[in-house]
Amino acid sequence: MQFSPPMNVAVRTALKAGMMAREWYDRRHELEVKNKGKNDLVTTVDLIVEEEILLQLKKAYPRYGVLAEEKGGKVTTDRPCWIVDPIDGTLNFAHGVPHFAISIALMEGGEIQGGLVLDPMRNELFVAERGRGAYVNDRRIRVTRERGLTGALLATGFPHRRLERMPAYLKTFEAFSALVADQRRQGSAALDLAYVAAGRYDGFWEMGLSPWDVAAGALLVREAGGIVSDFANEERFMSSGNVVAAHDSIHGAMLEMIRQSGLS
Repeated sequence: MQFSPPMNVAVRTALKAGMMAREWYDRRHELEVKNKGKNDLVTTVDLIVEEEILLQLKKAYPRYGVLAEEKGGKVTTDRPCWIVDPIDGTLNFAHGVPHFAISIALMEGGEIQGGLVLDPMRNELFVAERGRGAYVNDRRIRVTRERGLTGALLATGFPHRRLERMPAYLKTFEAFSALVADQRRQGSAALDLAYVAAGRYDGFWEMGLSPWDVAAGALLVREAGGIVSDFANEERFMSSGNVVAAHDSIHGAMLEMIRQSGLS
């Protein structure tokens, strides 16, 4: 696939950052790990990888805004803005679980125009641009076409930073479990969304996420033919952090299950 100039820069940057992450994964015993908040870690690698990503993006497009997990910033409306998560799945990384990702999205005019999710351990690069489809390693991907929740494989994530919502969350989890084939909780929302786009999961739902967790993955799902919304079936998932992503035949059913369980 031929990418736009900004996404070409993002792809090259992500691949270089992915090499750094893989190298540090084998040296993770050397890392300094700190708590940013309750159940919220940051490692030396998060900072090093993000610094490299921002260096390359700013070198190519110095006027673009930046919102990054560790350095902060804000979404700009007067010019394009990069949204960066250097390591989505830091807890996995720190514990030696090889399931984490680098996520870079480009927002302009209030819409995500491009996004990528790189799994450096499996050498899988998921890329999408608005109106041009979604790809993994240059192969076109599509969401699955399950007709209902029965037999579906869903992905989710526990609200470990908002434990007061756990009872409602568990009620919803239990309701889904009574209908679907199974649910997975693997610790990287960016990869969960990429897997929905690739047809590996039929749907994904989670609450309390940040923009850098979902920006690139949401575009992947939409460009692969799926639907992404918040729990109220609106477009506010970037601000609310509540996300439902699936193919069209179960998206509505997932929203209704969430509503009936009192999580919305």
